[in-house]
Amino acid sequence: MSTISIDTLKSIKVNGKKFAAITAYDYSFAKLIDKAEIEVTLVGDSLGNIIQGQPTTIPVTLDEMAYHTTNVKRGIESSLVVSDMPFMSYATVPQALDNAAVLMQAGAQMVKLEGGEWLTETVFALTERGIPVCAHLGLTPQSVHKLSGFKVQGKDANAAEKIAAEAKILEQAGADLLVVECVPSSLGKTLASALDIPVIGIGAGSDTDGQVLVLQDMLGITDSAPKFSKNYMVNSSSIQDALDTYRAEVLSGAFPQPKHGF
Repeated sequence: MSTISIDTLKSIKVNGKKFAAITAYDYSFAKLIDKAEIEVTLVGDSLGNIIQGQPTTIPVTLDEMAYHTTNVKRGIESSLVVSDMPFMSYATVPQALDNAAVLMQAGAQMVKLEGGEWLTETVFALTERGIPVCAHLGLTPQSVHKLSGFKVQGKDANAAEKIAAEAKILEQAGADLLVVECVPSSLGKTLASALDIPVIGIGAGSDTDGQVLVLQDMLGITDSAPKFSKNYMVNSSSIQDALDTYRAEVLSGAFPQPKHGF
């Protein structure tokens, strides 16, 4: 597989195709992900839950994100490496610029930020300085306490309209990708149709341009995987086989099915 870039993902969207994304936290799994030709590798702050055993992503630090990003990047040759900016590491524009630089120098090719319209100035400042941005709307885990738990977002018309409006604002500010999490499948479809940038869904239905899952969820390692995930180890002979099957099902449209959505 040739090296994946932002233009690669936009071309996939323009051509009406799909692409796959998955989280990674270390070198060994990154090598397998790259071999599976999965287009996007997300170094997620979900490492707080998956690697550290934390109840939320909030305790994850910038140093920890940089450490895991470096390890993942060592295992990647082709996949686009995106790193989460952790909780309160982008509360102000100067802070965001400084901390994004740390992740980019650690090996990230793009940073991901959770939040809506309030991030407009930050997204513009980052992209103006050559730092690609992936926005994240819907369920934003860093705001779990404000949201009163891990709940589906955008369920009523007003909430859906707000998410759609904020997505457009972030795109206009310069965001290159959008992750939308735990929203009705109909809203996932609306966002993918309304935006020129690729939309990656997780619990957002089958009509987004890409899908992302947490690696340990799709390998059946976590105790209770969310509804939107699927255990690909059930019918696989190896982890490599599971990753290959996951990508193939995303590209063919076999995953996600309606039961994986809201």
